[in-house]
Amino acid sequence: MTKVVLNFKTYAESTGMAALELSRICEEAAEQYDVEMVVVPQIADIRLIAENVSIPIYAQHVDGVGFGGYTGHITAASVKAAGASGTLINHSERRLKLAEIEAALSSCKAEGLATIVCTNNIATTKAAAALKPDFVAVEPPELIGSGIPVSKADPGVVTGSVEAVKRIEPEVGVLCGAGISRGEDLKAALELGSVGVLLASGIIKAKDQKKALEDLLSGIQR
Repeated sequence: MTKVVLNFKTYAESTGMAALELSRICEEAAEQYDVEMVVVPQIADIRLIAENVSIPIYAQHVDGVGFGGYTGHITAASVKAAGASGTLINHSERRLKLAEIEAALSSCKAEGLATIVCTNNIATTKAAAALKPDFVAVEPPELIGSGIPVSKADPGVVTGSVEAVKRIEPEVGVLCGAGISRGEDLKAALELGSVGVLLASGIIKAKDQKKALEDLLSGIQR
């Protein structure tokens, strides 16, 4: 099943009650288009959303620490208790060192959380795949929020990442990110070998979020 991961970031349009309303739109779309919709709200909004929708909820970040004196850190146990079933790790707006990625993955695996490690090129995708997350999401940072999909600007980074992951850890899924906003972008990403997409502003900042999401998902039915 196609996986569509919507990162809410810290936009006003996807915070608090707006985050809940957007999550409900995603839940309806998941059923209508038979896709796996995953919402990725801010940490403070996870419990509110989890209590009101049934689709998967991921955290935007998890630190590789456990219980104890780690003020300000985000633990895998806390996001799971709030209702999350997975998390992003190493998003371009929250970059981590390799040791930190490995620690975060270990914490998530111990709690049974699904993991998406974000990468920016084929080399970092190889390194991430070797750590055995559930997914890697390839997102060249210069294209994030640009409206220019990586599937058009640099399709080789997607196909190259898919090929590299298959050689290293075939069970790791590859998501295509950066600049995804329309149905043709999703269709192209799938044709390049990815199992889905990671996106944000193309839906979050749209004047009509529901219509924008429907346009995106219609790409897999054309």
